Amino acid sequence: MSIRVSTQSNVTTITLDRTEKKNALTAAMYAALTDALVAANRDEEVRAVVITGAGGTFTAGNDMKDFLDTSRNAKSPPALSFMHALMDCEKPVVAAVNGTAIGIGVTMLLHCDLVYLAEDAKLVMPFVNLGLVPEFGSSVILPRLIGHARAAEKLMLGEPIRAREAVEMGIANAVLPAADVLKHATQIAAQFCTLPPAAVRETKKLMKAGVARNLRDTINVEFDVFGSQLRGPEAHEAIEAFLQKRKADFSRFR
Repeated sequence: MSIRVSTQSNVTTITLDRTEKKNALTAAMYAALTDALVAANRDEEVRAVVITGAGGTFTAGNDMKDFLDTSRNAKSPPALSFMHALMDCEKPVVAAVNGTAIGIGVTMLLHCDLVYLAEDAKLVMPFVNLGLVPEFGSSVILPRLIGHARAAEKLMLGEPIRAREAVEMGIANAVLPAADVLKHATQIAAQFCTLPPAAVRETKKLMKAGVARNLRDTINVEFDVFGSQLRGPEAHEAIEAFLQKRKADFSRFR
């Protein structure tokens, strides 16, 4: 299965498990992620959610072939439904990140409450490199978090973020040995099981309330621009080059 979901001791763990493709996300995986988050949010016994990836990788982002096929035909993109499900989750969400996180694998971390990274973790947002634009509110969240100049390096140039840099930027809480990341994240999630659940939910709601409305508007605008770029010649060249394993040539574009 591409998504594994288990609940133990009042903590739901969602594992991206498509290791042969470095956990690249398909439409079906987005739908499963959405269902898992909605179910955890509705289950009164669940106190926290952990999101992780199997096989030493968090996720390589979108499966480009599947993403192109589904994006051309979907009236309600599964990725957008996942975004709303993660944003609307009232339970604390803890991310345990090993290896590489690319694209939405990074932007989803901006919506998790606590993030723990392995020492070898590398976060990359190559949207512009693919002829696209940032998504999931990252065009607003990241500049606010780390400043415009540093955000430009990460969003416009696609420069990677190393684990300790992510902590220094405020994207993550701590860096741990790879073998300890999931265990630590699960232990942190378990702490919420000892706290008053309504107080936890209301605190999370208050923390996010100030930017929630504007963030939803931003996500919708990003998605519109993202779709326009996806249908454009720059993305066509970038994605074809990616699939053909060659260097993209943007010299003819103005």
